[in-house]
Amino acid sequence: MRFASPEYLYLLVLPILLLMLYIFSVWKVRRNVRHYGNPKMFWRLVQNYSHVRIHLKFLLVILALILLSLMLARPQYGMVKEVKQRTGIEVVISLDVSNSMLATDVSPNRLERSKQVVSHMVDRMREDKIGLNVFAGEAYPQMPITSDISSVKLFLENISTGMVTLQGTSVASAIDLATHSFTKAKGVSKAIVIITDGEDHEAGAVEAAEAAKAEGLIVYVLGVGTPEGGFIPTSYGPLTDTNGQIVRTALNEIAAQEIAQAGGGAYFRIDNTNNAIQQLLSEFSKLQHAESNTTYSVYNEQFVAVGILVLLLLIIEFLLLETVHPWYRRFHIFE
Repeated sequence: MRFASPEYLYLLVLPILLLMLYIFSVWKVRRNVRHYGNPKMFWRLVQNYSHVRIHLKFLLVILALILLSLMLARPQYGMVKEVKQRTGIEVVISLDVSNSMLATDVSPNRLERSKQVVSHMVDRMREDKIGLNVFAGEAYPQMPITSDISSVKLFLENISTGMVTLQGTSVASAIDLATHSFTKAKGVSKAIVIITDGEDHEAGAVEAAEAAKAEGLIVYVLGVGTPEGGFIPTSYGPLTDTNGQIVRTALNEIAAQEIAQAGGGAYFRIDNTNNAIQQLLSEFSKLQHAESNTTYSVYNEQFVAVGILVLLLLIIEFLLLETVHPWYRRFHIFE
């Protein structure tokens, strides 16, 4: 048993407060009645009055409010498996998290802009399987290849430059890791997307892209930044080198284009528009798509049953009169 929206359980405070207020009002009425004499004799003088009916009507309303709060919290019990058929490709995205990705020559900075691009891109890839890696001086898996786009976006939000302790930019290690991140499915195109500013501090990126192409993979490169470059902000001002000179980092488009060409793919530049997304998705549409079945475990929703109970309680409360009809007195029902 679980609740999909547990924040609505705070509404349970309302019926508790109403119950306390009701108890207080009943106590106050009984105290006032005592001023007029014997309470039992007083209530007998009130024609067709029924304590039980009034209390019961209020109790039905309280129960309805409690169940309504539970219904809004979406109670779920038990799980069922659903199989969804997809027709798509497999894509592993490797995102550069080196310090140079903090440069602000694109807004808000290279890394955040790259994350925005990936988020918008995966929103349009609901039929594909996506994996997520990060790299700087080394490469690390972030999210195994999956059809769960929501999980990909969740992991994407937490990516930062502090995730990889070894600084630098090793595109070769990113490509090598990506080649081992795909499933063993046949007949489906598999693509590697490298998102970087192109400042490769290690050798072997072109060779790694050629090796990936030889295995039937396609390497695309998204360059982020501008050829003019920008500064890397720190808490002490722009980043400086050992000589005290301000470091200026620029997009190396030539290196990025060479890697993409070696990997049989294409190069696109990320700027403050969505052109790179459109161009890359256009390339993906040309690739071979394959059908696959994805099995989901889904919780059984129970809010409908709870809603029916709420409706029944409100109907009973509406039909139940506060006073006793004379005809019913012979049966002593709800007096």
